[in-house]
Amino acid sequence: MHTSETHPLPKEIFESLMEKRALHCISIYLPMDKKGKEQNMHLAQASLKQSINKVKVTLTEHQMHKDEIANYLKPVVQLLDQVELWRNPSEGLVIFLDPEEGMRLYQVPIAFKAKTYVSSRFYLNPLLALYHNNGRYYLLELSQDYIRLYKASRYGFKDMNIEDFAPNRLEEAVGFDYKPKMLQFRSGQNVHGAGVFHGHGEGKDDHRKELLTFFKAVDQGVKKAISDKSAPLVLACVDYLFDLYKQASTYTELYQENIGGDPEFKVKTSLHQASWDLMEPHFAKPLAEKLTQFKELYHTQKTSYEIDEIINAALNGKVDTLFIENDIDLFGIYDIESNKVTIDDQQETYNTSLTNLAALETFRQGGQAYFLNSEEMPVTGSSMNALFRF
Repeated sequence: MHTSETHPLPKEIFESLMEKRALHCISIYLPMDKKGKEQNMHLAQASLKQSINKVKVTLTEHQMHKDEIANYLKPVVQLLDQVELWRNPSEGLVIFLDPEEGMRLYQVPIAFKAKTYVSSRFYLNPLLALYHNNGRYYLLELSQDYIRLYKASRYGFKDMNIEDFAPNRLEEAVGFDYKPKMLQFRSGQNVHGAGVFHGHGEGKDDHRKELLTFFKAVDQGVKKAISDKSAPLVLACVDYLFDLYKQASTYTELYQENIGGDPEFKVKTSLHQASWDLMEPHFAKPLAEKLTQFKELYHTQKTSYEIDEIINAALNGKVDTLFIENDIDLFGIYDIESNKVTIDDQQETYNTSLTNLAALETFRQGGQAYFLNSEEMPVTGSSMNALFRF
């Protein structure tokens, strides 16, 4: 888990990769080894060597000279000796190479299957998962003497410095004499010489009021700190504080479940994982809703499982949601002038991945592309299904 809320591949970088057109754009996807045993066996490096050899074969088929290939792939080959790259891996590594801008590589939290691709554009389908179901939310750690607010997503979280907007502990909100109020003694002594405690329930009620005052101040600070008021706010706190905070809060998207326990003593990466486990079903709802919508509109002109119709629709901005079967790539040619799609049996030097084309054009024009197992597809037996905008 990342300890900052930085996206592993910011959208603007992804969009620049989408726009790239050049001869021999190379895309290499690799699974990485996070366990010591696999790292010691250099399995990831062996996978990169195999990928380099596959690319060499493809470039030879593209009529590139042997010396030119060696020079072009040199920065990729040099990665094999970069010890730190393999010692501190993320789940996956993606390498892009083109003649104009050279090599770019990104470590991302996706366990890719090894894949190579050479074409006039980059192969980006495996990265689309970074831009949906990852969810932006806020995480508030809360106790009587400790608060922290984080901007969070599936991939990490970032401290929002809530102390700039709200009191950091109860005393700051209600005054530094609040503790003595909880234990009041009469001045008289009893027969044993001890102070006589009074106010049955008073201390408890006073403390509850003070907590509500504190939480109302925190709530105001939270609303000042949060820019996106439509994002869910998750609390990490003991249950009785959560019940009180719900009474004090005016934040409309306060999530109705909390992460229990005192957050101050939890490891931050564990807390982030716990918050994402809580929020993941919430962010999975859009996909479930689109699948339901497809089924409701099946046998109407608003859905399709015909490849040529879907690709035409994707390039013309008509696709709202594209469902693609995992591990299936269709190769062929799309003629823009005639809107004709030709599908080939395999990848050739002259064709392209129609699956990659359809998914990226859908994404470019504001739609979503989801990759599903065959049994999850709305229409099984077709590798692409689409829900149209109009």
